[in-house]
Formats: sequence, structure tokens, C-alpha cells
Amino acid sequence: MSDMTTLYNTQATSRAAITRWTDSYFTNTAKCVESDGESMVTYAVFIRSPSMFAPKMAAEWLKEVAKEGGFNVKLESKFEPGDFVPSGEPQFYISAPLSKMAECETLFLQKVGAVAVAALNAYNSCIELPDTPFIAMGARHCVGMEMQEMMDYAASVGSEAAIKNKKAQGFINGASNATSHFFGKSLGTGTMPHALIGYYGATLPAAQAFRKQCPDKPFTVLVDFNGKEISDAIEVAQHFPKEAADGTLGFRLDTHGGRYLEGLDHQKSIDVLNQNAPGILSQNWDESEEKILIGPGVSVANIWHFKNELAKAGFPNVGCIGSSGFGPKKCRIMNLAKAPLTGVGTGSYIPKDFDATYATADIFEYDGDYKIKVGREYLGERYKESRKASELKIL
Repeated sequence: MSDMTTLYNTQATSRAAITRWTDSYFTNTAKCVESDGESMVTYAVFIRSPSMFAPKMAAEWLKEVAKEGGFNVKLESKFEPGDFVPSGEPQFYISAPLSKMAECETLFLQKVGAVAVAALNAYNSCIELPDTPFIAMGARHCVGMEMQEMMDYAASVGSEAAIKNKKAQGFINGASNATSHFFGKSLGTGTMPHALIGYYGATLPAAQAFRKQCPDKPFTVLVDFNGKEISDAIEVAQHFPKEAADGTLGFRLDTHGGRYLEGLDHQKSIDVLNQNAPGILSQNWDESEEKILIGPGVSVANIWHFKNELAKAGFPNVGCIGSSGFGPKKCRIMNLAKAPLTGVGTGSYIPKDFDATYATADIFEYDGDYKIKVGREYLGERYKESRKASELKIL
């Protein structure tokens, strides 16, 4: 059994379960091969868009299926986890008996495409804001627990690549306990949702209750519930002066995209940026980029104004965590404007671009004989080239 003690270990690995969930034409194929004679085949698995190699979930699942089914499977790749994979380039080569492997194709591919594209998404966000730690908060944007697990695994792969290639801080944890191990943690991180403030009726009593009940958690307080981000943050900081002074108190800004942060409007946002990021507005920004700079919601001006006002109130050391829409473009602009962020929570961007996540597998070798559909001949040629160059490694 894999060392990954997570959800996919409990998913379909028996022949009966795989038959139930696979595309039925693969079951038809298996029946024909079982009747008329086994064939050892080699598959090439690829994605039709640029991606990042994130193999572990798919590879470990297939190895477990082979162990349970009593057959041998060989997985090879020239890539290492975190490597960039060009569009159409084979990520995996799989060698196995066709009667056993045919029905596995559907479930295997489900664990390849979305993960590989999401890993690249996570990487691109991390490298655009390299000095800021990220938290994976995408669980609520996922369709079930399996997807949740895949997206947090993807975030960890993209993060490790960003740390390695760009010395970024990357993702330090995810939001759920089940997937925190991907980030080297035993428990997920997180503080409070808007509902906690609604329950207590105000931000300060919610912060007090949270601090009392969860003293081991990072002390980060959500402050946009009542539309008084600055007033509420100052009130909390005054009540917790030690934490505010030593920087263990932080505030998460999640201002709704339909309103400005307390004390700001369009013109004041321009003034804030001219004072704190001189020259940034003179660049040629499109409408969506300008909104990130000076628009409503969690803008650059929002973050600068918040930090400045807290400093004026005597709390220069409090943290500022941004959330809402932190994809690569927003991260890049935040970095260019030197927005004083101490952390970012990102969720919806990691599983974005599902139209680009479809993985495909083609057999190109049957019992040593190269045969493949017209137009995909290059898959077999890539295999020959990689084997000749001794690039392939067993996974």
C-alpha cells in the first residue's frame, strides 16, 4: 500500500469497482482480449495543454490496482515531479497486459490531467509573489473529496517547484486536516469564517472567542464582515496589544468586490497608490489590471491603506493576509506595487482552467510492434528517442 494515507487509497482498486466506473468500451476491449489472447502494450499519456508533472496520485493508484489484480505494470517518465511538460508531450509511458490495463484508463486519466494543470496554476501564482507565503483554501471550490485531495496535492507540487526554481516561499499549508500532510503538516490551518463574526455579532467578541478556544492556531482575524475593516482591526489590536506588537496578530482582508475598503473610494485609492507605489499608475494597465490596483475589493490600494492606517493607530507590526482572486495576474501586480502582504489565501484559481485538463492515453506498441492511430505517430517516436537517450526512469 502507498505511504499516502489519504482518500484515494480507499477508492476503486478492485476489478469489480473499476468495471463499474470505467468507460464501458474499455470493458468491451478487456473481454475481447481475454477471449482472443493477451497482448503486452505500451501507452503514452499526455495532456493537450502545458502542465506540470505531478505523478504520484495516478502512479500510486495504478500500482495498487496491479498489486491487487496480480499483474505487473511499469510506469516510466523522463520528467521529475515539478517539471514543466509541453502541450502534447508524453508524461507517462505505461507497459502492462492489455486485458488488465484497458479498464484502468479512465480512472488513471482522472488523476493526471486536472492535477497537472492545477500544479502549474499554483506554481505561477507562487512565483509572481515569491516573498509571500500561500495557504491553499480551495476545498470549497472542489467537487467532492477526491478533487479536494487532488487540488491540494497539486498545490504542493507547484509550490515545491516554485521554491526550487524561484526561491519562493510557496504554500505553507492547506485548509483541511486531511490534506495538510502534502505540506508537511499534521493539521490544516485556518482561523475564522464570516459566520463566526455573524454568530457573535461583532468582530472583537469573535476574535476573543477564537483566541480562547484555538490558542494553538495562527491568530488571524477576518475584518470585512461589517464593512469596517480598519475600525474593527484597531479595536481588536487594542484588546490584544501584546500580539499586535510582536506581530502574531494578523488580519485577513476579504473585502467584497462590490465595495471599497473602509475609508476608500476611487479617487482616494489613486492617492494611496501615488503615495505608496509612485509611478505604478503611469504604466499601461488594462481595465482588469487597474481594478486590481485601485478598484473595489481586495486591491493594492486596499492593502496599503489598511496597513498605513493600522500603523498610524500604533500597530505597525500586525500582519495582513489577502484573499479573493489571487491568481498569477493579481499576484504579479501586488508584487510590482510592493503590497505589504504577510500571506495570501487562494482557492478558486488552483482548480481553474478545467477546459485544459483533459489527459489522453494512446497505445502505440502491441507485443513490440509499433501501431497507433494516424496523427499520433509522434508518441511512439518520442518513446524511441527517450529510450535511446536513456532519459526514462521507472516511477
